[in-house]
This record gives sequence, C-alpha cells and structure tokens, in this order.
Amino acid sequence: MGGGGEMRFVHTADWQLGMTRHFLDADAQARFTDARLDAVSRIGDLARGREAEFVLVCGDVFEDNRLAPGIVARCLDRLSDMPCPVYVLPGNHDPLDAASIYTSDAFQRHRPGTVVVLDRAGITQVRPGVEILAAPWFSKHPAGDPLTAALVEAAPAAEPGVVRIAAGHGGTLSVGHRDQRLIDIDAVGAAVDAGALDYVALGDRHSVTQVRPGVWYSGAPEVTNFDHLEPGSGQVLVVDCAPDRPAQVEAVRVGTWAFRSFAFEVGSEADVAHVAAELAALPDKDRTVVKAAFTGTLSLAAKADLDDRLDALRARFAAIAPWPQRTDLAVLPGDGEFDSLALAGPVATTVDTLVVAARAGAGAPDDTSAADASGALALLYRLAGGVGR
Repeated sequence: MGGGGEMRFVHTADWQLGMTRHFLDADAQARFTDARLDAVSRIGDLARGREAEFVLVCGDVFEDNRLAPGIVARCLDRLSDMPCPVYVLPGNHDPLDAASIYTSDAFQRHRPGTVVVLDRAGITQVRPGVEILAAPWFSKHPAGDPLTAALVEAAPAAEPGVVRIAAGHGGTLSVGHRDQRLIDIDAVGAAVDAGALDYVALGDRHSVTQVRPGVWYSGAPEVTNFDHLEPGSGQVLVVDCAPDRPAQVEAVRVGTWAFRSFAFEVGSEADVAHVAAELAALPDKDRTVVKAAFTGTLSLAAKADLDDRLDALRARFAAIAPWPQRTDLAVLPGDGEFDSLALAGPVATTVDTLVVAARAGAGAPDDTSAADASGALALLYRLAGGVGR
C-alpha cells in the first residue's frame, strides 16, 4: 500500500498446529493436520493477493511447546513461502517459558529470516511509520494481563503520524474482574479512543469477533470446534490502517473444514429418512464433522433404521459424533415388533422385562433405567435382524 503510515496487514491467530481431535480416526486426523498447514499457505496467498505488508499471528501458532520437530519444520517451510514478514506472538499454548518451542533447535534451525518472534513486551518497528506493541506470554499462567501491562508500562507515546498496532492474546473482562490475566478492554479501548493505538489485534477466541471499534479477534483460520460454539471460525482479517482514521477490517475465509452441529426432532420413519437426506446433502463430507442430537420418540424399527443410516453415512464423513447433552430420544416398542423375530425362552423373557421398563419410563427423561431399557431393546432388535426399511 501507500507510504508513510498507511498500510495493510493480515491479522490471524490460533493456528494451533499439532492439534488433535478425539472424535477423528487416524485417517481423518491426518487430513485435519494437513488442512491446518494448508491454511497457513492460503494466508500467504491472501497476503500476496492483497499486497499486505506483513502477517501478524496473535498467539498459539502451535498447540503445545512439546511437539514433534517435524510439525515445527513443516510449519516453517510454509512460512518461508510467505510473500512478506510474519510477526509471531507467543500465546498461552506456546508461551516463551523455559521449554518454549521458539527457542528449540527445530525452530531455530528451520526458521526463515522473514519470521520475527515478538519475544519482548513493548514496541517493535515494522518500518518507519508502523509499529507493533507486543504483549507475549512468558508462561501459561501469568500473574497479570500481558497486554495491559505492555500498554501501561512498556510503551512510550507514539510519534505523530505513526500507526501503532497492539498485539495481544487472551480473554476479555471489565475493570475489577478477579482474573487479572484477562485483557482489560476498558484500558485498551481508552487507548484506541485517545489515538494511542490504531488497532488492537487479539488472539485466543476462535471466532471472528469485534469486541469494540478497533479491537478484534481474528478467530482461528481453520475450525477447532462445532459451529454452535464457534460460529465465526475458519477466517482471517485483512486490516487497513492509516493515521487519524478508523481501521478498516474485512473477514476472509481461508478454512476448508466444517464442524456442524444438528438437533433433530424425530417421531417416525419418515423423519429418519429426512435426517439421512439432510446429512447426505452436506458438501465436502471428507472435511466435515457432524455432531447430532435427537429428541422425540421412535419405534424399534425406526431407531434401527436411524442407526443403520448413520452407520452408512459415517463412512463418507470425517466423523459423525453423538451429542448426548442435547439428546432426549425415547425408543418404545410398538405392538408386535418382536413377533417376527420368533424369540423364545430367556431371550423372550428378557425382552418382555425390558419392554415393561421402557414403557414405564416414557415421558420421564431423567429415568435412566428406562433409557437403558430402550437402548438395550433397540440394540437387540437391530442385532436380531429387525431393521425395517
């Protein structure tokens, strides 16, 4: 962009390279790991296309300070292809403690010269007219809020016409909150209002969020959690700054995965077919994780049909996981549902006992014995071959 204090940069955070998700099998986890690295490359493509002067990563490049050297090297290979400098702020996942990944042999050996670790609190000059006020984390549990401390203690006033960007990491709070490790938005907001800061770039929250004018979380560039918790994940921010002018911010999607949460109400085999059709219509199944909750009442045949359809869909998705916290599904046998299975002896007696228990608890969601009886009946019905299509 133009000279002087006018500039454009890419604000991102929370790459968390090396992250694992317990609901992914080994194959899906490998694809997810590669996708997080590919997001780094797409950030570079975006920076190149938008002619950004630099990329600012506000914490948690890595999931942990104890990662395999190969993950570190692969990350730095992607960063070496960046078209501009990359400024990296250590966060709570990868702080500058005694075991810091940023001082490791793997990082030091492979780090390209365009990668700058913001390893001290205070001002780093990007170029004449543009500064970063950095607030790195030096431990996972700092005694105070690093950003407010850097703002108050480590930063002399900016010269006239200089664009100053604050880079911080952590949650937010109001003045007087007991947890002083969280960012004091009143303090940093007052600095923005007074013109001491032109933009506050934050990391830690995984959804794009404007906290107040001039103060933003970029979110994570690739999803880390389900969309009912992180509706604005998978993006980065392109920020235009100039002296004495509010920052202009644009969110741009770079992620390719989706973690989708669904709450289905079901009461019939037609509802089960609708659920299967809705899930089958989702795009990019190999990069989509589904969390599904079910409420309502189903017959044994309908529940067996639901389980069968979900099993078939699991082979196409990265994962389909249950959502027990939102699930309240009763399974009640209809008249004659077990007749065609010709059960006899102790098995038939057990079925009769389970049917009585399941029906006795109908309408009582807190009755765990009824829920267990319903689950046992549904499993027995399915294993015995009573899947009605």
